[in-house]
Amino acid sequence: MMAKDNYMDFFDSKVKAIDHCKWLNFKYRIAKIRFGVIHGPDNNWAVLEEATALELEMPFLDILPKDYSEMSYKHLDSIRQDKDPLPHWESITGMLAVMDGEILRFVLKNQVPIDRLIRHELALRGFDENHRWCGFNKAREIWLK
Repeated sequence: MMAKDNYMDFFDSKVKAIDHCKWLNFKYRIAKIRFGVIHGPDNNWAVLEEATALELEMPFLDILPKDYSEMSYKHLDSIRQDKDPLPHWESITGMLAVMDGEILRFVLKNQVPIDRLIRHELALRGFDENHRWCGFNKAREIWLK
């Protein structure tokens, strides 16, 4: 469960707090606003900006994974069974949930490189890694390496 405060988001689940923090760090990367996780006041977890953590004199916990390449099926189960999913997970899982099962099986069976399909799509849009227009040629250089 997530509750909002003016400067912190609270979660009962450590994993959900980490997922939310990873998303915020990505979303606000251009503004260079850093987020982290600390222990919350009610045996829970809080996600907050670095400036707020410094103001509270509470360092971030060193619990954020580098990426999701080692994501477990248990983690995926918790995302899919969440009654109040984080919006980015809802979008990602929603895309797959509506896709025809035969297409999903084809992708797995033939090891279709989803990451390359995504890179190709991003190159066709003409934006860089920070969603700034750079033109189609430069986007191809960036995304199709």
